[in-house]
Amino acid sequence: MDYVRLGRTGLEISPITLGCMTYGEPGRGSHEWTLTEEASRPLIRQALELGINVFDTANVYSDGTSEEIVGRALKDFATRDEVVIATKVYNRMRKGPNGAGLSRRAIFSEIDYSLRRLGTDYVDLYQIHRWDHATPIEETMEALHDVVKAGKARYIGASSMYAWQFAKANYFARAHGLTEFVSMQNYVNLLYREEEREMLPLCRDLGVAVIPWSPLARGRLTRDWDETSARGETDSFGKTLYAATAAADRKVVAKVAEVAKARGVPRAQVALAWVAQKPGITSPIIGASKPHHLTDAVAALALKLTTEEIAALEAEYVPHAVVGHS
Repeated sequence: MDYVRLGRTGLEISPITLGCMTYGEPGRGSHEWTLTEEASRPLIRQALELGINVFDTANVYSDGTSEEIVGRALKDFATRDEVVIATKVYNRMRKGPNGAGLSRRAIFSEIDYSLRRLGTDYVDLYQIHRWDHATPIEETMEALHDVVKAGKARYIGASSMYAWQFAKANYFARAHGLTEFVSMQNYVNLLYREEEREMLPLCRDLGVAVIPWSPLARGRLTRDWDETSARGETDSFGKTLYAATAAADRKVVAKVAEVAKARGVPRAQVALAWVAQKPGITSPIIGASKPHHLTDAVAALALKLTTEEIAALEAEYVPHAVVGHS
């Protein structure tokens, strides 16, 4: 595994990040398809053995049980210095006032809750899960800076938002000597390329790491269009992502199958290789519910698509409505 830097920082990370939304107590939170702790642990261990050192979770995943499962597994299978733990804050964790958002109160409370669930004194990357329209960004950036200065997080990052919002946040931080975002976790894959318009160029200009979520479009790029999965049947958010562009998206999925067949590799490798080769992409986040999901992800790093293959994969794309932002 060849490691890369997290943007302009000195932190070395694997060019694949393991997304841990898959691991959590079934029935807790909004995801019905998650794996139990017993089923999750072998996959987390396999990821470590393959050289993956970044594990991305969130306080809201399976009502906090994802953090608990990941924290216990990493403590058993690795030393703290061997892994990079990333988690997120924003979404609702409790009913009533102050149970969600990016206020100073919420951030200070949630970082402590996350650290307890993860069983660690600090997280390497603390990310805002979305933009909070109800809280001034000045309050959020000052609170995140204080979290870093308190030693509870090493770096901070952001996720899906508009480019102007991301620029505003980092400009404020820089102007006031506060900690800046070093990473952007946004939505990038062959079926959704809207981030190429503004966010990806902005991140390249700022030297910000890009760790995109759902590079396989929730599995749609790995199988025939009409096939489904247990997750696909119950993923209410995922069902909304491609309804308006199904005709064009179907053609993109078919092109992935064509390139994969010609190369003699699984479709997942082709789809992930396309993301990994895009300028500015640092470490795509993959979910893994089966061992071959991890081996395919690592193999995709060695699959170098030709200019002609990339052009063919991109030819059928049509503009999509912006999704993923709060």
